[in-house]
Amino acid sequence: MAERSTAVMLEPGPGMTLPAEVREKLAELELELSEGDITQKGYEKKRSKLLAPYIPQIQGVDPSLQTDTRAQGTSQVLSVKHHKSRVPNTRDERFRSDLHTEAVQAALAKYKERKMPMPSKRRSVLVQSSVEACTPPDTSSASEDEGSLRRHGRLTSTPYQALSHPHPTVEHWFNRVIQGSSTSSSASSTSSHPGGRSSAPHSALNANATAAALADLMAHTHIEPPSAPPDVTGLSERSSLHNERAQVLSVRGVSRGNNHVVMETADGVPVHSRVSSKIQQLLNTLKRPKRPPLPDFFVDDFEDLLDVQQADPDQPRPEGQQTSPLEGEALGVGRGWPPSLTAALHRWGTTQPKAPCLTALDTAGKTVYTLTYGKLWTRSQKLAYTLLNKLSSRNEPLLVPGDRVALVFPNSDPVMFMVAFYGCLLAELIPVPIEVPLTKKDAGSQQIGFLLGSCGVSLALTTDACQKGLPKAQTGEVATFKGWPRLLWFVTDGKHVVKPPKDWHPPVREANNDIAYIEYKTSKEGSTMGVGVSQAAMLAHCQSLSQACSYTEGETITNVLDFKREAGLWHGVLTSVWKRLHVVSIPYSLMKVNPLSWIQKVHAFKACVAVVKSRDMHWSLLAQREQRDLSLSCLRMLIVADGANPWSISSCDAFVNVFQNRGLRPEVICPCAGSSEALTVAIRRPPEPAVPPPGKAVLSMSSLSYGVIRVDTEEKLSVLTVQDVGQVLPGGVVCVVRVEGPPLLCQTDEVGEICVSSGASGVSYYGLPGMTKNVFETIPVAPSGVPVSERAFTRTSLLGFIGPDGLLFVVGKLDGLMVVSGRRHNADDVVATALAVEPMKFVYRGRIAVFSVSVLHDERIVVVAEQRPDASEEDSFQWMSRVLQAIDSIHQVGVYCLALVPANTLPKAPLGGIHISETKQRFLEGALHPCNVLMCPHTCVTNLPKPRQKQPEVGPASMIVGNLVAGKRIAQACGRDVGQMEDNEQFLYIQDVLQWRAQATPDHPLFMVLNSKGTVSSTASCLQLHKKAERVAAALIGRLNAGDHVALVYPPGVDLIATFYGCLYAGVVPVTVRPPHPQNLVTTLPTVKMIVQVSKSVCILTTQAIMKLLKSKEATAAVDVKSWPLVMDTDDLPRKKCAQTYKPPTPEMLAYLDFSVSTTGILAGVKMSHSATSALCRSIKLQCELYPSRQIAICLDPYCGLGFALWCLCSVYSGHQSILVPPLELETNPSLWLCAVSQYKVRVTFCSYSVMEMCTKGLGAQTEALKMKNVNLACVRTCMVVAEERPRMALTQSFSKIFKDLGLSPRAVSTTFGCRVNLAICLQGTSGPDPTTVYVDMRALRHDRVRLVEKGSPHSLPLMESGKILPGVKVIIANTETKGPLGDSHLGEVWVSSPHNASGYYTVYGEEALHADHFNTKLSFGDTQTIWARTGYLGFLRRTELTDAHGERHDALYVVGSVDETLELRGMRYHPIDIETSVIRAHRSIAECAVFTWTNLLVVVVELEGSEQQALDLVALVTNVVLEEHYLIVGVVVVVDPGVIPINSRGEKQRMHLRDGFLADQLDPIYVAYNM
Repeated sequence: MAERSTAVMLEPGPGMTLPAEVREKLAELELELSEGDITQKGYEKKRSKLLAPYIPQIQGVDPSLQTDTRAQGTSQVLSVKHHKSRVPNTRDERFRSDLHTEAVQAALAKYKERKMPMPSKRRSVLVQSSVEACTPPDTSSASEDEGSLRRHGRLTSTPYQALSHPHPTVEHWFNRVIQGSSTSSSASSTSSHPGGRSSAPHSALNANATAAALADLMAHTHIEPPSAPPDVTGLSERSSLHNERAQVLSVRGVSRGNNHVVMETADGVPVHSRVSSKIQQLLNTLKRPKRPPLPDFFVDDFEDLLDVQQADPDQPRPEGQQTSPLEGEALGVGRGWPPSLTAALHRWGTTQPKAPCLTALDTAGKTVYTLTYGKLWTRSQKLAYTLLNKLSSRNEPLLVPGDRVALVFPNSDPVMFMVAFYGCLLAELIPVPIEVPLTKKDAGSQQIGFLLGSCGVSLALTTDACQKGLPKAQTGEVATFKGWPRLLWFVTDGKHVVKPPKDWHPPVREANNDIAYIEYKTSKEGSTMGVGVSQAAMLAHCQSLSQACSYTEGETITNVLDFKREAGLWHGVLTSVWKRLHVVSIPYSLMKVNPLSWIQKVHAFKACVAVVKSRDMHWSLLAQREQRDLSLSCLRMLIVADGANPWSISSCDAFVNVFQNRGLRPEVICPCAGSSEALTVAIRRPPEPAVPPPGKAVLSMSSLSYGVIRVDTEEKLSVLTVQDVGQVLPGGVVCVVRVEGPPLLCQTDEVGEICVSSGASGVSYYGLPGMTKNVFETIPVAPSGVPVSERAFTRTSLLGFIGPDGLLFVVGKLDGLMVVSGRRHNADDVVATALAVEPMKFVYRGRIAVFSVSVLHDERIVVVAEQRPDASEEDSFQWMSRVLQAIDSIHQVGVYCLALVPANTLPKAPLGGIHISETKQRFLEGALHPCNVLMCPHTCVTNLPKPRQKQPEVGPASMIVGNLVAGKRIAQACGRDVGQMEDNEQFLYIQDVLQWRAQATPDHPLFMVLNSKGTVSSTASCLQLHKKAERVAAALIGRLNAGDHVALVYPPGVDLIATFYGCLYAGVVPVTVRPPHPQNLVTTLPTVKMIVQVSKSVCILTTQAIMKLLKSKEATAAVDVKSWPLVMDTDDLPRKKCAQTYKPPTPEMLAYLDFSVSTTGILAGVKMSHSATSALCRSIKLQCELYPSRQIAICLDPYCGLGFALWCLCSVYSGHQSILVPPLELETNPSLWLCAVSQYKVRVTFCSYSVMEMCTKGLGAQTEALKMKNVNLACVRTCMVVAEERPRMALTQSFSKIFKDLGLSPRAVSTTFGCRVNLAICLQGTSGPDPTTVYVDMRALRHDRVRLVEKGSPHSLPLMESGKILPGVKVIIANTETKGPLGDSHLGEVWVSSPHNASGYYTVYGEEALHADHFNTKLSFGDTQTIWARTGYLGFLRRTELTDAHGERHDALYVVGSVDETLELRGMRYHPIDIETSVIRAHRSIAECAVFTWTNLLVVVVELEGSEQQALDLVALVTNVVLEEHYLIVGVVVVVDPGVIPINSRGEKQRMHLRDGFLADQLDPIYVAYNM
């Protein structure tokens, strides 16, 4: 494809040319560089040596000599401004496509000051290179269709350049100019036309500026390495809150090193890290003004409507006349012409049996076999007879006339193909030629299977050699390919076919409208259709081509194209037999070895016509130096089959330039256009008196994007040069219709789809009547609505217009059309621009794929390129950023994603090109495995809804009136009354209850702890617990004062409970602390230290083992072990009784401190008084109906919140027995908890989300094994998940589903809700209605509104009620800003009032100023007396139809999420969990995900469960899903190993802790992508 070259090229003055031998040597150097045989450095050295003698001359040329003064030639230009003259052997300056380079360079120079953050990548990902990186030279390049031209290599034919001003670095720049420029492969479609009268001097003047600009650009894109990392592991006091917080939490994965640089972010917050410096760079690039966004589309701030893009009022509109259909010349009918193609074969086979029909070559270019017309006739007859008479199944003939037969022949065997094709025609079978499937996973192979199935193919013909090479099943038969029907394979070699008896003759009839053959065609989406061509159309097409190309009997043509379809089939197999031509078929494998082979064969066979593609011309240019004595003077037509492609013009021009001195006449170049549906549409004829000279058009690319033709505008950067594809085929009528909507005729200056009506086009998509009607039976209409003609037209899928003199111009294909924000862009043009940016240095064999994907109601452009194996990271990133800038400048369109893959890894089309639809499929499935990715959603997503503007404050009066008018019930609810006291409730203090139980029921068992084997490791009855507590109290009294704080650092077990009560007996305040993890002291010990410090504990009670750990050598690395307070171990305390237990003066006194780290990373300790402690136990007892005869199982951490209360307090208060299962034990035995529940027939059990997750992941596949062990969960009435978050419905549902087989009732699983201000607000309990679920609109939630929707409606989010409100608890929903009450089903903050509210924060470590009013707030109006505590959670109340135990209607509380955690983006409020849920669904390898914001950028961290090769696949998928579902642009995507996202004991993600780790560069990410 167009390598729009990298430097400006200037025409030399008349007095200046390089000697031929120097040019020869330069060409060799170019080739060596392009094939990678020489380094860039070596190349530059050798070339400057060669050019040294000529440099001064080049410098000194007078710019005035460079203007164009050439005589009138044949080229006719579609330019109104000025006709330029041209001599046949020079190229018109304006159409030199290498000028496009200037456009690219100028574009790049504009951006030189941009600094973009480079993605960071782990080393292991860098080294990844393709397995096949060492494959032999070329498996070609871009998609076959795309003219796979993009081979590295340079043309040397272009005249050398002069720079107008001497310049200090002129030599260096001159080298770069020459090495970077070329008319190569296709130097380009989008040539940049200077637009002024004296174009050449202008470009000369710009050259130096461009050079300097580019050098600057390189310097600027470099990113400084981080300076030496300061050590920040110590717990020194630091200013940044974020850093202090980082030590608070224990992380699952050890943090991996800490290189940071201290710097400030945009908000002036200092952070440690190079990460933040990259984010700063990213912010700087985003701050720049963008192209003005399209008008915002917004109905109200609720519906977030996107789409409805407004048309640009200044866009160009067509102004021309109405076009009318264009008729080709009449088709001359000769006398005595054979009535059908088989009749022609019969004629030549019998009258001219010795005439050569087809010559096949091997890979060395030697003739393998020449098929004569006689042989073709007899061999086709034999095959026809065998197929009809010798193949049978169950005594029935296998085939009858009209059946479809697959032809599977390799590209190197045209002879066997031709025999098989004509054999089928003679037998009146319908051949369906397809590619040879090489592996079971060929790109597009499944679609070919679909085609064969829809055509009802049951037999495949092939050669012996090909059949041996096909993949085999174990039976030795040909394997069945995925999606293929069952096929019988028949080998057509001589020994398998039978000679027909003398009296058997094939039917040779007149051509009729039956289908003759089916040609396959792949659509833009990758689906494969079969185009049916009737016998009559096949014949008419041969006649039209013969007339247009003036074929005469016996002429020789060389065919380089695939003979199975399109032009290769039309000229090389069909028309050749009709006109008795001799075809020399050049196999693709020979072209790869010797690109000159086709020219040598033209010379050797004196061929009159050659059928090639631009790529073949380009390749021969690279190799032409090897041949001295080739002559092309015999050629009268060089048919360029992809002449409709925008880059073919440069190949044609360059080819003429080089081969003119080998006898090639410029007028023999004949571009043509065709498609599988319409066959040949138009072809340029060699000039005769009546034939107009060829035309070229320089078109404004910007106008083209609006579908309007504007010739040669002043825009220097973006013009497209196209050549005509000649006149309409004889007997055809062509018209141009609008691409969208009904087929209205276009105006003369409008681009549309070309439609053809002729007897010589395809008739249907076989077996697809609906699509056939749309494409093959189009009736174009005039604007008045009147049909233009009676005849039906066929849509060609070519986009173009009719130029002057009835010449047809093509500017693109529907397949490559990308409509972005209402503007059309052609994929091929974008490829050409990308290739102009240093193609040689970087892109492997020019292999680039461009396609669009639909994201958020618009097409988004994706560019995928294969990078050379030796490309460095820096190279990749530089190349990517420059490609983005070039495309942005030239096409005025943003690239959404640019991905680089290792060499040779893109899926290949049959002839080595890129299989575009398969590439797109892999991109969307996350299976492309790029090694570099750059996403630019910020620049190209312009249709986001408007950011929400906050409304002005609304006063209380209007609020309350609003509520009354709406007749809304104020959202308020309460649990049932706490009834009259029971016997143990006369005690105000929990420690008194224990003493009472020790006397009343001394042997009643209270606790039983299980170990990982499921055996009981310790138990405690009322008396045993009391005695243990007394011993602890005796040890403390005298040493400590009443009211001192004591840290209890114990593993989960009876010791922890006994020590807790011992502290209460001694009058000290216990603080339970999770012990440090022995394998991970570095992150867990600082948390212990911090809680001990912040709680002002004067003593630590613990076990001997932990005491050793706290003072160990390893601990010194994490904390200062000398600063621990007094540490006592309670393992071997003397059996002492304390004289008397401490009696607190009032129940409001502090009983214990409850410390916990919130998910936002804040360490907060709350004060629990004695009265609150008793009230909490009483509420839980009533809700769960707990009595001494009950057993409950608890699988929770006992250190804070409801987990602590259930583990340490409730059993003592209610007298029931608790079976304690430490969650840590589940890591070794996931079934421990469920087995215990089953074994002890437990009715009520509690667990955490992390426990539930361990069970679903660890036991999902083992339910049968558990059944065998007699695990039965039918006993469970309620299984409650203890949480401080929105219920995780997906997890609870999958848990219920998995364990349903073990008897678990689906109604049993429910959730609880508590928070710092009140440890237990909701708890399902044993009676009362089942938890309800509602579906709310996620978009409304972002605006703090609740809108109930049906299940399954778009953007719906299921919310489950968080359990029943506990007895004695009152809940109200309040507006977070006005603090007024809200109505039913309105979103606000949940406020709670209850006797067991905590009495306040002991400390909030991290944000002391916050939370001052959390425990005693009053409403601003309504009930202004009650004191409420603010939970910090958003939620809503909704009255349901259900009734509770007292017959009242039940009010359900739905918790949406924590206010602290929400992300404020674009004026809307997002809950991280919603974004995370979307992201986790995006790809099966995403194990976990967490999001947070940093300086207004959304950062998404995903854990990759899979190979690191998949890491970069996730970047685009994550960006897509967040855009689609949340209308947010992801700023940074971080891919990490599993286990890096920190999760606390409750199973909640510690997002702020993760954020600190990311900014401090401690995550050791696999890949970090900064979306531009």
